Amino acid sequence: MNWILPDYPISFWLSATAAVILFGIAKAGFAGGVGVLATPLVSLTISVADAAALLLPLLILTDILALFYYRRDFDRKSIKILIPGSVVGILVGAFFFNSFIGKDHILRAGIGVLALLFVIFQVSRVYLMGVIEKRHPHTPEGILMGAITGFTSTIAHAGGPPIAMYLLPQRMPKEIYVGTTAVFFAITNALKLIPYGMLGLLKIGNLTTIVMLAPLCYVGVRIGVYLNRHFSEKWFNRLVYSFLFLSGLQLVWTGLISR
Repeated sequence: MNWILPDYPISFWLSATAAVILFGIAKAGFAGGVGVLATPLVSLTISVADAAALLLPLLILTDILALFYYRRDFDRKSIKILIPGSVVGILVGAFFFNSFIGKDHILRAGIGVLALLFVIFQVSRVYLMGVIEKRHPHTPEGILMGAITGFTSTIAHAGGPPIAMYLLPQRMPKEIYVGTTAVFFAITNALKLIPYGMLGLLKIGNLTTIVMLAPLCYVGVRIGVYLNRHFSEKWFNRLVYSFLFLSGLQLVWTGLISR
């Protein structure tokens, strides 16, 4: 790859632009789960490993922007419980990546399945959360949810539902809940740099692409702030999850027929 002028098709630039803006919108607290669309969307145009590797530094940049607002508003106890599990999940996710690098059809199918599961979760969210919020989560559950999130975040930069299942029953103030998720994912995403580097996923040739896309992180955050003030999440979420569902189906289909 020419590191001065990245050799990607126009479809990549369109999908990557949308993905990075969605990261920023999610980090601004508007429609928080929409960032899950990013990796499936970009994986439609390039390999799953390349998509994940390109998006990770950009995701970390949006984490930094989010931490600027929420660095003091988070629950330290929950972070201490979730992070050890996250480390285990990251290690398992790295092993998964290492086992299937070069077998992109399997990775595509896996990302597609995760996308479909996320949509199913969102569709049944009201019922599920009604049941979940009646419980009082314990430390082992927090470690387990952290591990599941570490795994799904490593392979798809997605992990909102397991964290929500642990944090929401604690009935935190909104600012503390958002801040806790922001801090957790900032730490988790930074830790992911280690296995990504060891697996050779972080390539010097990607630097130009990352630099070109980086300003969109701020654009996404500003759009998210604006949307938070002026619009309802309802129809925006429906649109995004419809795209996620279709992207998931496409990834599963291409993964199966490419065997």
